[in-house]
Parts: sequence; structure tokens; C-alpha cells
Amino acid sequence: MFNLFISVIIVLAGSAFCSLTETVLLSVSDIKVKQWAQSKKSSALVLLQIKKKMSRPIAAIVILNNIFNIVGSIIIGTFTTEALGSKWLGVFSAILTFLIIIFGEIIPKTLGQRYADNIALWLAFPTKFLAFILNPLVWLMEKITEPLTKGKVLPTTNEMEIKLLTNIGSNEGVIEADEAEMINRVFHLNDLSAYDLMTPRIIITYLKGDLTLSECQDTIIKSEHSRILVVQDSIDDVLGIAFKNELLTAVIKGKGSEKIANLAKNVNFVPETIRADLLLKNFQELRQHLMVVIDEYGGVSGVVTLEDVLEVLTGDIVDETDKTVNMREIARRKRERLLISKGIEDFSSFNHVS
Repeated sequence: MFNLFISVIIVLAGSAFCSLTETVLLSVSDIKVKQWAQSKKSSALVLLQIKKKMSRPIAAIVILNNIFNIVGSIIIGTFTTEALGSKWLGVFSAILTFLIIIFGEIIPKTLGQRYADNIALWLAFPTKFLAFILNPLVWLMEKITEPLTKGKVLPTTNEMEIKLLTNIGSNEGVIEADEAEMINRVFHLNDLSAYDLMTPRIIITYLKGDLTLSECQDTIIKSEHSRILVVQDSIDDVLGIAFKNELLTAVIKGKGSEKIANLAKNVNFVPETIRADLLLKNFQELRQHLMVVIDEYGGVSGVVTLEDVLEVLTGDIVDETDKTVNMREIARRKRERLLISKGIEDFSSFNHVS
């Protein structure tokens, strides 16, 4: 009878351990494990190795679980027959099955799912040791399942999952509302192009390069822009950009006869189709705040600024120099129509203008 009791305890404990370990490994998130691994803690590093290749530990756990359930049941059946007689074998098998389902499956899996983050690190080394001991059988299982997986590595997460987690975190108070809003806005960068963000050519302020400072003085003073486009004969023939403060400084110094073209700086051109995320990278690398947007025929379509791109992330940016709000409103309405046509429904959450 003692042998029967001990064998039942071993089978239940072994089955519970396997069920608990399997559930914990599948429940703990890859992101959480990578975060733990940054501490360089040995158990966290081992757990990260396990998560990178889950097929081996899971196969080892499944093999061990079946050993406990199948081989253990055979041994328990033998002890039952010796202790109670063959007539009790069916009854005891039913009781054992019930105990395995409750204490070997349901309870440990429930606890594993609920407390995965708390016990995952404790199970790292035992799982690695188990995979090492059962390595030959695990290797065989890998070869059997390899055609099903075809060597594909699933991504840790995706855009939709990050958005969902952001919304959940905001609702639960883990992430501030403004932080969640900005995270969601980041994903709109690759949905927008320079054409969507630019200020159209019809409302661009520009100066002709062959004019003198004196001839353009009133236009320069009235301009609300810190950077003004300089052109040759038409807006499609751009020479560069001039900084308003430099132009005014030249006027104060009595250089009224200086040609505007002589004070122009080089300007970069970008196509209408360039994505906003790449546009932001260009602004960072070139250390410029304004670029000229050209259409497919090489004509000027508009201008786009670093502020236009940042407004996708932060919302509308209006300072004390933005007096002509109606001009910005025209650009905003134009962009809104474009965004709606692209199927971006939450436009209102990052409403902005050039």
C-alpha cells in the first residue's frame, strides 16, 4: 500500500510540474523576458535562450509528462493489483484519472498562467537541465515537427498588438493618456507622405533672386516665415532658401543693393511620395528644417518643414508668428481630405497643419 501511495504522489507531482512549466513558458511574454535579460541575471539569460527556441524545452516537457502519465499509470496499476486485487483496478484507474486532471493539469496550469511572471525565472534552470537530459528524444521530436514549422521564426510582436497594449495600458492607468496618444501617432508616420504634409505652392512665400533687398524689404518684414524660398524666374526654378533674420540684418547694415540670390542657402529637394518617417530621418541627417517637395515632372509641389512632420507626433504647433491662421487652415483641410482617402479614421487625434 505504501508503494502505491508513493507512486501516486510522484505521478501527480511530476505531471503538475510539467503542466506548470509548460504553461509558464508559454504565458510569459518575450518582451518581458528580454527586459529581464538586460539585468544580466543568469536565470534571465537562460530563460531568454529557452524563449528563443521554444521547441526544445516544450518537447522535453511533453515527453516527461507522458512518461509520468503513461509509465506511472502502468506502475500504479501493478501496485493496485498487488495491494487491492484486480477487481479494484478499474475503480482506482478512474480515481487516478480524476486526480491527474485536477491536480496534474487544471490547478497547475491555472497557477502557471496566473503567476507566470513570478515563477518563470525559477523554472529556467530546471527546464534547461531537463532539455539537456532528454536531448536525444528532443532531437527526434524536432526532426518530426520541422516540416510543420519550416524553420520560420515568428515575430515577437506586431503593430496591431502594440497599439492594443498601448490602449489597454492607458485604460488601466499604466501609461499616461498623452503617452498613449503619441505612441499611436508614431505609427501614422509611414502612412503619410511629403505630399500629405507639405504647404501647397499656392500659399508659399517666395522672393525672386534677381531683386535687391531694398525692393523686397516690405515683403521680408511682413513675412511670417523664418525661411523664405528664393527662385529665379518662377517658383519651379528654385535657387535656395534665405533666412529672414539674415535678410533683415543685411538691410540694417545698409546692404539694400545686395541681390537676394547672393544671400540664398542651398536647399534640398524631396519627392512627393517620400514617407514621413523617412522624411524625418532626412531632416535629422541633413540638419535642415525645410525641404522643397517636387512632383513627378520636377515642378515644385510645395514645401515641407520639420515642424510639419513633428506635428504628426505632437499635434498642431502654432506659435506667436502664425498670424495667418486661415492659410494654415487651408493646408489642414487639404491634408484631412487626403488622410480620409487613405482610410485613416482617427485623423482627429493628430489634427495638424503646415
